[in-house]
Amino acid sequence: MMIAETAFAGAAQPAALSSEQRNEAVSFLGISGNPGAVNQSTGTGEAGGWLGAKKDSGIFLGGLWVGDTNYLISGGEQPGTWSQNSLLIVSLGLDSEKLIHWKGGRFGIEFLRFDGERTNQQAGSVQGYNSLPGPPPLHRSELYQLWWRQELFDGKLIIRVGKTVPTTDFGNVLRPVPTQDQSLFIPSVSGLIFTPVFVNPTLLGAMPGYYNSAWGVTTTFAPTNHLYLSYGVYDGNVANGTQTGLRGGPEFNEYGFNIVEAGGAWEIGRDNLPGAFGIGVWNQSGELRAGKVSESGAQGVYLFGSQRIWLRHPGQDSSGIASYIQFGANNSKTLPIDRYFGSGLTAFGLVPGRPRDSAGTGVAWSSLNQNLFKRDSELMFQAYYQAHLIAGTYLEPVISFIPTPGASPEHGAAWATTLRVTVLF
Repeated sequence: MMIAETAFAGAAQPAALSSEQRNEAVSFLGISGNPGAVNQSTGTGEAGGWLGAKKDSGIFLGGLWVGDTNYLISGGEQPGTWSQNSLLIVSLGLDSEKLIHWKGGRFGIEFLRFDGERTNQQAGSVQGYNSLPGPPPLHRSELYQLWWRQELFDGKLIIRVGKTVPTTDFGNVLRPVPTQDQSLFIPSVSGLIFTPVFVNPTLLGAMPGYYNSAWGVTTTFAPTNHLYLSYGVYDGNVANGTQTGLRGGPEFNEYGFNIVEAGGAWEIGRDNLPGAFGIGVWNQSGELRAGKVSESGAQGVYLFGSQRIWLRHPGQDSSGIASYIQFGANNSKTLPIDRYFGSGLTAFGLVPGRPRDSAGTGVAWSSLNQNLFKRDSELMFQAYYQAHLIAGTYLEPVISFIPTPGASPEHGAAWATTLRVTVLF
């Protein structure tokens, strides 16, 4: 297995396939429940093909639309309520080596449009059982990403500067686990739709991410084919409530977010089952407040890992079972969550006649900040089936169970259903 970056990404991660191979592979196996939260260049690039751009032209034009309908069956804050969410992302990527013979350079820009409702608040969920709606405003158009990425020293040093989504580069348990052998390739570790699988909950309120991207610099050093070290520094004004995704230009003041992550990848066993692991530490500066409580900065640590644990047809395809695990902790008195643990399993292509479908389960437990909440923790379970319909279109029914909604101890156990449609182009 080799360590490199996914197409147009900013931090090193296990990879060995070209961007075209990875985008093509997405249409054959399960995808993330919210691809817009985990991909640097979103979609399959088919939109470019429709306009005449060939795959090897150096021009990537793609995107996605994700829409869902949710029904809160019982419990939570507003049982019996419906909600709908819609996300559109359009992505343009340019490869400077193919276009102007500038080696190792890539440019990316993305536009985001979101229209949604108070889905998670209706259920009383602090962690968020649905990853699409974030903080208000819930109707927004924004410049989501704008960056330049440069490889140096034969790809061992990679620098990306601009407006980016740091949660794709750090703590990302959903990142693809590709290998030299395409039959082992896992495009996404899980199709779960709850928020913790996209961002470690101990980082909520501090780390920029979907849909509040931020300006900054990501630097990655990959000294060998199996190890990487990444460092990022970003506009940290998310911590004071600023909607950085809606702001066009950068603002660098006393609020800064710094993060370091080290990780690696491997293949184990007779069937060369791929896996990956990462551990990171972070620091948020500035005066942080929550109600009457304030503090000067906050720090935390996290780790994650993923592992293919079974292959149904070794050497033939990628059907089988994959797993993931997450942990996080911080010392904050103002952020909503101070401890977190999560894990899950995903089955790929196990239903007869449905090789492109996937199904999975996950659990997320968070210890809640007692300065902000009366309930001490929130536990959440989720299960889904992701059915491939045609081309880059998927239909995903989801069931979520929250025994202890964290917003209030008066909320009863919440049951919610979601029907999500994802269209990659």
